[in-house]
Amino acid sequence: MRLLLTTALATLVALPALAEGWKDDYKVIKFGILSGENEKDRIQRYTPFEKYLEKELGVDVEIFTAGSYDGVIQAMAADQIEFAFFGSSSYAAAYTETNGGVKPLLTRQQKDGSTGYYSIVVTRCDSGLTSLDDLKGKVHAFADPDSTSGYAVPYFNMAKQGYEPKEHFKAIPFSGSHEAGVQGVVNGTFDSASTYMTNETSGVIARMVSKGMIDEGVACPIWKSPEITSGPLAARTNLPDDLVEAMTAAVETVPEKDHNAFVEMTGGESSTQKGWVRVDHERYQWIVDMRDWLKKQRRSS
Repeated sequence: MRLLLTTALATLVALPALAEGWKDDYKVIKFGILSGENEKDRIQRYTPFEKYLEKELGVDVEIFTAGSYDGVIQAMAADQIEFAFFGSSSYAAAYTETNGGVKPLLTRQQKDGSTGYYSIVVTRCDSGLTSLDDLKGKVHAFADPDSTSGYAVPYFNMAKQGYEPKEHFKAIPFSGSHEAGVQGVVNGTFDSASTYMTNETSGVIARMVSKGMIDEGVACPIWKSPEITSGPLAARTNLPDDLVEAMTAAVETVPEKDHNAFVEMTGGESSTQKGWVRVDHERYQWIVDMRDWLKKQRRSS
């Protein structure tokens, strides 16, 4: 009996060490953030979150940024980062690039319970351009070729609605980011641009106004897509399950455990996001299919 008790106690003592064994191999966790805004603002917004994760996980955490969405996708594919916040299309790109080597964990949930957002087309409010018909022969900027709301969804839906972008617009350059596209519209570089909004008070335009980048009432949405499933927090599938669950739980509970970090990373007190919900790949398969359609269109043109 004494031997059995001793063995049981030894097993119990060993359990915590086994449960956190991933820390021996992952002393630094790298976290990818897409280029939706300039790098300085991205780093500033996510620094409190970075510190929160270090406290929760007990290891160093580094925020990884790149000049384009593809930079984060390729970093994930090359095992240079462990986790990333993706848009739906960039997640689908990473999923395809890695042959299913990434998986979604969480997606954003708004205060009204919704887990989606919309692609919009923006023009200057004083331009007189109020519909896609008015944009015939104009310069329209897409954000990034791996952006869901800034390229894939608007391009796909415009084409389906009879506005084939390559034929309808005079030119369709990539601005490089959502903010750069809207700023280009305000400055007159582009006649219109694709970006996103969650609702009337939350989105790129509202964020840029709150940051003092543009004046209120200068940029107006004139077209809105069907609802898009919000992009996921994703992980490489070759990571230890215990590490993936630890990160998932940490991100899931940040609204309660570190409200300041949550507010900063989601865009300030005006943000309509209340937290996250767990998701799986099935939710994003239609995005993978849409990207495949877009690739076929490009090859045939």
